[in-house]
Amino acid sequence: MLMLGFAGFMGILKIILMALAAFGLFDAAFRREDAFRAADKQNKVFWLIILGIALVVSYLFSILSILPIAGAVASIVYIVDVRPALQQVGGGRGWGRR
Repeated sequence: MLMLGFAGFMGILKIILMALAAFGLFDAAFRREDAFRAADKQNKVFWLIILGIALVVSYLFSILSILPIAGAVASIVYIVDVRPALQQVGGGRGWGRR
């Protein structure tokens, strides 16, 4: 019974990590390339590749391995550090802005 609860918790944690990576990937996809340069962050292609790999790795591998943890760290870095810098440079949200 305890193992079923642990498996359920790990499943929820896996979904949360996938959601973080997916949110970061879609957010980065809709940002302008020059905003990344203006914010003095890595370029857009770099973040798209990193967040795409983080999404795939969090789907394919167990939470207890090192790859999903590295993907979670990359997703959190994008959401906490890069995204606010892009919002300051771009003047708000990147979605729907041309």
